Amino acid sequence: MKFVVTTATLVTEDGVPIDAVHMPGPRDLAIVMAHGFTQSWQRSMVWTIARRFNLKAGVVTFDFRGHGRSGGLSTLGDKEINDLDMAVHYARELGYQKVAAVGFSMGSSVVLRQAALRGGVDAVVSVSGPGRWYYRGTEPMRRVHFVVEKRLGRLIARQFLHTRIDPHGWPFPDPLPPAAAAERISPVPLLIVHGDQDQFFPADHARQLYAAAREPKELWLIPDFGHAERAMDDQLTDRITAWVAEAVTEQAEQAEQAEQAEQAEQAGRPG
Repeated sequence: MKFVVTTATLVTEDGVPIDAVHMPGPRDLAIVMAHGFTQSWQRSMVWTIARRFNLKAGVVTFDFRGHGRSGGLSTLGDKEINDLDMAVHYARELGYQKVAAVGFSMGSSVVLRQAALRGGVDAVVSVSGPGRWYYRGTEPMRRVHFVVEKRLGRLIARQFLHTRIDPHGWPFPDPLPPAAAAERISPVPLLIVHGDQDQFFPADHARQLYAAAREPKELWLIPDFGHAERAMDDQLTDRITAWVAEAVTEQAEQAEQAEQAEQAEQAGRPG
């Protein structure tokens, strides 16, 4: 069977047009891929990961608001929950039985919050994500704060990184923190992937997410792995895909067993 890659413009519930692409695959599983800050589905490193996911699953990926060809302004992971939610609904409308969300860096915080607050996903993967807001403990994150908070920084982001940032800067009041979101995801399976060489967020962010989350959960601390999409290779991408496929299968089997047990219990009750 020959699959045709298609692009689409999705409109979020708050009216922002989102540039998305669908890479068709078997209808039992779709991976919705959420990129990091200043990235785009058209960047080669993002596209390479998406194509690798597509070897085993259908893929929906998209540009967050303020990025690439999507409309709106970046809110650093706050209103982006609407963008991801629309992409998840799109995957469902395409007919996929199971949908997993895989997020990188900023996208990691978004997949956690979407699963906690909106739901509709069958598995969640956080790659190189923060455990808390406003972290400034590394030089790369201090540069991110400059880009977000200063007019010159936002101009640089617009001109050279094709990222349009809301001039109000970091959201206020604070959106649900990533660790607090991780706590709410259960019983949806959660995988946290982080590198011991992450230049933006040290590994304690991953440990914070893992400690907050409830079962089923898993933590991979990858030796010599850096940050997000730039550090990914085919081997790790395939490993994540295999985890997702196994996780959604186990969840489906457990749900079926629970339903059968409930039906048996009801049949044994006196009328």
